[in-house]
Amino acid sequence: ETIQFHPSYSYEDFIEGYRPKDGKFELESGIFKNFCERARKNKDKKYILIIDEINRGNLSKIFGELLYLLEYRDKEVKLTYSQDKFSIPENVYIIGTMNTADRSLAIMDYALRRRFYFVDVACKTKRLEKWLTENGCTLEVGELIGAIENMNTAIKKEMHSKDFAIGHSYFMRENLDDKKLKEIMSYGVKPLLGEYFFDKDGKVEEITGIMNKLFIKKIIEKVQE
Repeated sequence: ETIQFHPSYSYEDFIEGYRPKDGKFELESGIFKNFCERARKNKDKKYILIIDEINRGNLSKIFGELLYLLEYRDKEVKLTYSQDKFSIPENVYIIGTMNTADRSLAIMDYALRRRFYFVDVACKTKRLEKWLTENGCTLEVGELIGAIENMNTAIKKEMHSKDFAIGHSYFMRENLDDKKLKEIMSYGVKPLLGEYFFDKDGKVEEITGIMNKLFIKKIIEKVQE
């Protein structure tokens, strides 16, 4: 199952809470509690909960006493509202995705952080090159990949962090041509760089200029034709 956290997401949504129903409030189980109950009935299967944008929610508030259970699967705790005893089955796995470049978000609670393993998903340009080749890219793929790598090198140098690199998803467009690439750069990449370098317009032009060389080359080739 896949869910997405956001600033308004709460313990009541995730675990349990009182909700209005037929003119009164009734205690209802949340998404994760129901998910665990399904997993408990099918212990021979793996149940995977994917939490997109996990760091956009108030994690300590959302998980509540379940923070303890993430680490100790053989233990039980009493839930806040129902006072029922609850545990997280061994066959439940949680995968959280997060964008570490978003500095508007609070740093993840360290108590929660140590209960997860972390894997960086960087822009793997070799895989992107293969994907573009197999999906009808009409540009010179090797040159495009080189431009992306050069842009990311410049961004990393300026921001002193690899977290701000331009990801592969921007460029994963079937039949990518110069028109689509120009659209990606104008309405996707350039505004993002504008956020990074809000007080350095010259730096935005400098970095996007790396990709603009491809457009210039394309225009010259058309003129020569």
